[in-house]
Amino acid sequence: MSNQHLAHIALVVDDYDEAIDFYVNKLGFELVEDTILNEQKRWVIVAPKGNGNCSLLLAKAVGDEQKSRVGNQTGGRVFLFLYTDDFEDDYRRLMHHKIKIIRPRRKEVYGEVLVFEDLYGNLWDLIKPIL
Repeated sequence: MSNQHLAHIALVVDDYDEAIDFYVNKLGFELVEDTILNEQKRWVIVAPKGNGNCSLLLAKAVGDEQKSRVGNQTGGRVFLFLYTDDFEDDYRRLMHHKIKIIRPRRKEVYGEVLVFEDLYGNLWDLIKPIL
C-alpha cells in the first residue's frame, strides 16, 4: 500500500494579501510560498508553525459560485482544527488581534478547546489535546 498524506487544503478567499495578513500577522502562521502564476492567480501557501504536515492553499475566489463559498465552505460547521501546545499564548494572540471567539474556551475529555472565526467567517477549533 502507498504512503499518503494531506499536503494542502484549499481555502477560498476574497483577496490574497488580506488573507496573508490575517493568517501570518494575526494567527502567526508562516508564509511558505507566494508565487505569481498569472495576472489574476497566485500560488499562496501558509502553514502553522510546527510539524508542517499540512498547509493552507489560499485560493482567490473566481466567479459567483466560488465567491458565494468564501467564509462558508462547510455550511456553518467547524472547518479546520488547529492543534497547539501553548493554548494560553494562542488565546492571548486571538484576544490581542480581536479575533472573534464563537464558543469560549472549555475543557473537554480530549483537551482544551475554543471555536474562533477567521476573517471571512470560517469556523476553527483551537485545541490543546490531552497527551
